[in-house]
Amino acid sequence: MSRELLILRHGKSDWDVDVDDYHRPLMERGRRGALQIGAWLLQHNLVPDYVVSSPAERAIATAEKAVKAMGLKAASISRDERIYAAGLSALMDVVRATPTEVKRLMLVGHNPGVEQLLNYLVREDIAETDDGKLLPTATIARLILDCEWSKAGAGCAQLDSITRPKSLEEQFPFTGPGGSDFRDRPDFYYTQSSVIPYRMQQGKPEILVISSRKRKHLIVPKGILDPGLTPQQAAAKEAREEAGVEGIVGAEPLGQYSYEKWGGVCTVDVYPMEVTKVLSEAEWAENYRGRSWLSPGQAAKKLNQKELVPLLEQLAAQLTGKT
Repeated sequence: MSRELLILRHGKSDWDVDVDDYHRPLMERGRRGALQIGAWLLQHNLVPDYVVSSPAERAIATAEKAVKAMGLKAASISRDERIYAAGLSALMDVVRATPTEVKRLMLVGHNPGVEQLLNYLVREDIAETDDGKLLPTATIARLILDCEWSKAGAGCAQLDSITRPKSLEEQFPFTGPGGSDFRDRPDFYYTQSSVIPYRMQQGKPEILVISSRKRKHLIVPKGILDPGLTPQQAAAKEAREEAGVEGIVGAEPLGQYSYEKWGGVCTVDVYPMEVTKVLSEAEWAENYRGRSWLSPGQAAKKLNQKELVPLLEQLAAQLTGKT
């Protein structure tokens, strides 16, 4: 029985960020390229049943963007330290250790290792490209193997295709109430969850606000409803990542609002969250944002998202009524 190996090089990373190599993030081009590859795999019925990635930030972010575009959970990705800075031998160990029942494996890694792996496994000579690049960033190679994973070796595979993001549609298929069209992002981007974190201090409610990514506005945590998560889980995830807090998310949203972005309309469910733990700066993934506790009135005046004002007032009334 044949098996398929999808070799995906991580997306374009951001060299302007002052971090070490392991933690270097993707730039916008890299994030978009990973989404395009994931959408292409979904459209061509090439969704992998097992995904293994280097745990380096640029690789795992590429894997996450790609699997989400396929409708899979980010939690389904297996992280393998051997893939980071790996040579051919280490990558072959990873391939050979793939569970027997897996029929289509996607491996997300780095150059020069992924190109070495491709050249080693493919039995025929691979045609040279005009730019001389075999696997540029966010490029995926599809190989057909005629052996079990444990017996993979030199020349055991046939190259089916090499696909670059720039060869794909820039927009993504979208199906909504009005029918099908194309938009700037995959369809799951347009359904979002937000959370208003609060605490009670001397019988009075306080609201936690944070700065936007570019530190231009004050906001509350908000993000995309990732595949496989409930709206409440997505809200809690954004609170932890963006505001560095954990807590109890309400069972029902306070309300909903919409805004235009990415050539469409995003719909946001807004949940209350009672903060039970404030993470330290070291634990807080996006601690560059800063955070402040404000009264509901102060928060209503300072928040950039004015659609939140009536929801803030509603929450404050509920909390005051409880005390």
